[in-house]
Amino acid sequence: MKMKKLRADVQALLFLVPFLIVYGLFTIWPMFKGVEMTFYKWTLIRKMEFLGWDNYSRVLQDREVWEALGHSLIFVVLTTPTMLVLSISLALIANRKSVLQKFYRSIFFIPSVLSVAVASYLGLFVFQPYTGLVNSVLHLLRLLPGDTEIFWLTETRLAWIVITLITLWWTVGFNFILHLSAIQEIPDEIYEAARLDGADDRQMFWRITLPYLAPITKTITMLQIIASFKVFMQIYIVTGGGPLDQTRPIIQLIYQTGFKSNDLGYAATMSYLLFVILLVLSALQYGMNNRKGADL
Repeated sequence: MKMKKLRADVQALLFLVPFLIVYGLFTIWPMFKGVEMTFYKWTLIRKMEFLGWDNYSRVLQDREVWEALGHSLIFVVLTTPTMLVLSISLALIANRKSVLQKFYRSIFFIPSVLSVAVASYLGLFVFQPYTGLVNSVLHLLRLLPGDTEIFWLTETRLAWIVITLITLWWTVGFNFILHLSAIQEIPDEIYEAARLDGADDRQMFWRITLPYLAPITKTITMLQIIASFKVFMQIYIVTGGGPLDQTRPIIQLIYQTGFKSNDLGYAATMSYLLFVILLVLSALQYGMNNRKGADL
């Protein structure tokens, strides 16, 4: 019996070996190599000189790094709560029995299949002055004088609004599907019992739907925070980090430092600072979720 189990384990290991080799070469080894880079002056061409802890002390005192982290935090605050509310709202709409039910599910999900580049360039087209859809509609409704244009991407607050709207439109579909699936898992008998007890739709939402959605909502929140901190491409395409670097996130600063300023060692140090921040945030959220689950 033990020999059969051992033989099965060996066979399973043999099937895992190709994956483990690829995973080690392209994931584990680059991580250790990245840590090594943080201790050197490292360019695109070669390793230059050993710096010790200089990159770490520099990154902690670098004003640009903390400003970029602040911009990433702004994006997290703008998108994460809004994404959760929007995702749940769309899931509730798409779950209602209606002749438009399939249409709702399709139209809410379709944007998420687009690439980030396509979504970003569509956003640029919609919000550009003079010929953009938003300004044209505002002119048509006479909410904006005919000789006036809103330059959405040249003012920091408006630029953040544009970036947030583009991101929400493009990414809400995935979270919407998760929430819709969770809603469909709630037994109908619970709602029927609540109606018999005299509960209205609002009470059933707060007392039944939201509590049942809590586990998937916690997961979505954690994933959304991590994804928002890693935002890069849509901001890079839409605003380039402007105006005056006021929307530049930390990932864009890492990219510019590594590939434009030719300082891969310092860029790697910034990336590991971001890694530590995300690790701490994930651990805190995981601990909070476990504590709430234990209290329940």
